[in-house]
Amino acid sequence: MNNTKENTTESETVDLHQTHLSDVKFADLPLLPELKSAISEMGFEYCTPIQAKTLPISLEGRDIAGQAQTGTGKTAAFLLAAFQHLIKHPKPNKNNRNQSQVRFVILAPTRELAIQIAKDAEALSKNTELKIALAYGGTGYDQQQKAIEAGVDVLIGTPGRIIDYWKKKVFSLHECQGLVLDEADRMLDLGFIQDIRFLLRRLPKPEKRLSMMFSATLSHRVMELSYEHMNQPEKLEIKAEAVNTKKIAQYVYYPSNDEKIPLLIGLIQKLKPERAIVFVNTKRNAETIDDFLRGNDIQAVLISGDVRQNKRQSLLKEFAAGKHQVLIATDVAARGLHIDDVSHVFNYDLPQIAEDYVHRIGRTARAGASGEAHSFACEDTAFYLPEIEEYIGMSIEMASVTAELLAEDLKPRKRITRDRVPQRPNNNGNKPGQKFSGKPRKGGGGYKGKNPRNKSGNQPANKPSDKPKAS
Repeated sequence: MNNTKENTTESETVDLHQTHLSDVKFADLPLLPELKSAISEMGFEYCTPIQAKTLPISLEGRDIAGQAQTGTGKTAAFLLAAFQHLIKHPKPNKNNRNQSQVRFVILAPTRELAIQIAKDAEALSKNTELKIALAYGGTGYDQQQKAIEAGVDVLIGTPGRIIDYWKKKVFSLHECQGLVLDEADRMLDLGFIQDIRFLLRRLPKPEKRLSMMFSATLSHRVMELSYEHMNQPEKLEIKAEAVNTKKIAQYVYYPSNDEKIPLLIGLIQKLKPERAIVFVNTKRNAETIDDFLRGNDIQAVLISGDVRQNKRQSLLKEFAAGKHQVLIATDVAARGLHIDDVSHVFNYDLPQIAEDYVHRIGRTARAGASGEAHSFACEDTAFYLPEIEEYIGMSIEMASVTAELLAEDLKPRKRITRDRVPQRPNNNGNKPGQKFSGKPRKGGGGYKGKNPRNKSGNQPANKPSDKPKAS
């Protein structure tokens, strides 16, 4: 979708401020020609509000702590600033530069978000000589490592996998010129704070690099991190209400637990969304919904932490291509997905964290489009609603659970065999991504094979341990 505007009269000017775009043109910003040409080729002309606020500052080399929701264009905001910084500040002896020296690091909380950032980075850097690499867990360990070893300017990925490569000396951070923390609040919620601090402490001093942080909320924890590891960042905010309440029609239903499946299927049958996402809190509920939708002739796909990474990516591509009507997802997909034309979001379970509600419904009404969010305040999750309404600053319109909305004559569940990521002990000395090769002992007495936590287990069964037995 092009973010261009038609010529308007003075009476129409006010309406421009009610869209997802600002009045600032990319052509008016001090961007380098190779970046402007990439933007033009992608069909972008006007900045979004977060881009209009942050780019004049970041392009000058000053640090930023920005508050913005997903779907507001923040990815392009930090990518353009990062690329311009690297082009304007090339390292001396570029041809002889150690290939392992990463020049810019972009951290994201989820694999899906990292992949989306890398996709946008490739498009925006197409007219430059910058090399982009991606690092995330779950798949492609050797392939990702080889890409980094071949030389990379911008490394995009999740904290755990990036730390793993750093500890293996696949790359160095000594010459790093910048850092981006995307969805900083989400990374803290997911427990990445120690990983983030580990990486930040190995970067050059804050005054020697460009640092940008973007978050849905600039909480005390997020700002504490920015003040500690950034160089006097300028705090910029794009209010959540501009994203969440003006373009999304929100409704809340109060079904009993037994009514949730009939209500969901009834709404899908009545509203007939071409592309919809159903969010749940547990993998068990996700699988139940998937079985019922399949059984009632609704094309659906399921992604969760149990689905293999390559399979998840394949299913997401099929959903984005319109091969499936409904995507069922746990909060692994609440952030980082950029799928056009999602018209409806269904919160089968209300999220436990109010911020997650914002990110869930943000999957619709992207880039200025409209959308609908239908939430179920059931017996198990209704008590999360007051906090959600307080957070978004409005009351969600109540909708009645009527007989017309409840699907009748439901067909039974259609169960399928699911290809799950196998649950196993830790890697037992193997590098991440390798399958566990140990075999269970008879009688459940641990595992054969290499096990650093039980060195005596590495010995043949008929060879006594050198360690004295406890008396």
